[in-house]
Amino acid sequence: MGKPVTRVPDIVIVTGMSGAGRSTAARSLEDLGWYVVDNLPPALLPTMLDLADRAGLPGVAAIVDVRSRAFSTDLKSAIASLAARGVSPQVVFLEASDDVLVRRFENVRRPHPMQGGGRVLDGIAAERDLLRAVRGDCDVEIDTSALNVHELRARMHEYFGGGTAAGARVHIMSFGYKYGLPVDADLVADCRFLPNPHWVPELRSLSGLDGPVRDYVLGQPGAAEFLDAYASVLEISLAGFEKEGKRFVTVAVGCTGGKHRSVAMAERLASRLPGHNITITHRDLGRE
Repeated sequence: MGKPVTRVPDIVIVTGMSGAGRSTAARSLEDLGWYVVDNLPPALLPTMLDLADRAGLPGVAAIVDVRSRAFSTDLKSAIASLAARGVSPQVVFLEASDDVLVRRFENVRRPHPMQGGGRVLDGIAAERDLLRAVRGDCDVEIDTSALNVHELRARMHEYFGGGTAAGARVHIMSFGYKYGLPVDADLVADCRFLPNPHWVPELRSLSGLDGPVRDYVLGQPGAAEFLDAYASVLEISLAGFEKEGKRFVTVAVGCTGGKHRSVAMAERLASRLPGHNITITHRDLGRE
């Protein structure tokens, strides 16, 4: 067992589906000044921590994947070993839909690392099964299906570009249910109980970022009460997440198309959470 760590560097473990953007995430962390080790066997995480401590590195990141066949067990054991020393690494899980992953592998003309003699889809299914337990315990889940390289880099900068500020980082995302639930959401709020501005001719072409739509949505019966109640729930949840060491929380706010109600409510919800490190994105705005 290594020596006790006297100054704990920030530690990030990046894992997830092959083809979901681990290399891009690694380069993003390097751009931010992190020391990044690719394809590190999970069992070597405590050793990497010792080396980082001796070198005085402020932040280290390990990219781990299924090339270690005992991946899930080894990673859980390594994290438990770090926890016993008072260290809580942040685990980032990168995800993407099956069709997107297949297309990415076809574009680069490479086999999936777990497909063997089968199809790319067979490899994806095997990898999903192996990663199931790790995904359930991750701190940050990022769905890269609709993200390009620059957008994934921006997302990594949002999470890890602000140093070691106390408290959870909260990412509020509006979305449209007709485009699917965000798989990386920790909490989901549904705004479809409010009247839809889409059916108001003078509001249809506008979005929730525009004053007339914002006033219409927030002025509906139940809107203020919903915001009061949900902001209170979030304050309780965020305090609990922080106590449990979860630093990154994604709150998704949805309506039918992700253009009017969810956008207005997400923007107002962010203003109701003073003192928190908040970023906002509107996933489906402009998609129609």
